[in-house]
Amino acid sequence: MVEIPTTRICLVRHGETEWNADRRIQGQIDIALNQTGLDQAVAAGSWLRNAGIVALYSSDLRRAWATAQAIGAALGLAPVAVPEMRERRYGIFEGLTYDEAREHFPEGYAAFARRDADYSFDGGESLTQMAARVTGKLEEIAAAHPRQNVAVVLHGGVLDIVNHFVRGNPLEMPRDFLIPNAGISWIAAVDGAWTLESWGETWHLEPGALDELPT
Repeated sequence: MVEIPTTRICLVRHGETEWNADRRIQGQIDIALNQTGLDQAVAAGSWLRNAGIVALYSSDLRRAWATAQAIGAALGLAPVAVPEMRERRYGIFEGLTYDEAREHFPEGYAAFARRDADYSFDGGESLTQMAARVTGKLEEIAAAHPRQNVAVVLHGGVLDIVNHFVRGNPLEMPRDFLIPNAGISWIAAVDGAWTLESWGETWHLEPGALDELPT
């Protein structure tokens, strides 16, 4: 019997920032972790120490990169930057709270809220555009690591894309899962087919990890 190579990818959302706590849209604005986020990053690294992870990738935005550095310190791995895993570009929404975005840009917010896959914010990108860069890099990482476990530190919007992709759901489908800060998820790729092993684990965290994203 021929063994089919399996890649297992551990997905870690970055730790908490003050803008997460304020429900403020970060997008690609480079916000740092707060103290809770730094503690969460250390906890994630400790939790993954015996997970057999051989490579570590991360968005190069500061909140993800600091999370990856803490995880890498625990695993003895240096993170590799993958800009393709950056958060969505929210354009004119960036820096606003969700309530402010709804008030100032009601038509755009309505398109965002109904998950119009082709709607791109002024100065931003659509779900379709974002999905192309995220899933392309995800498949590239999987192909580079047959029979290995790797970790990727990324963002809430990126995790939304990955969950839809792995489960084979359309981008327009409403979210039916949580995306907590520093939550840990596992997916697997076998001969081009993807499976979801676990999602949004927070056993390693203090109670109250935020999922501040709208569903």
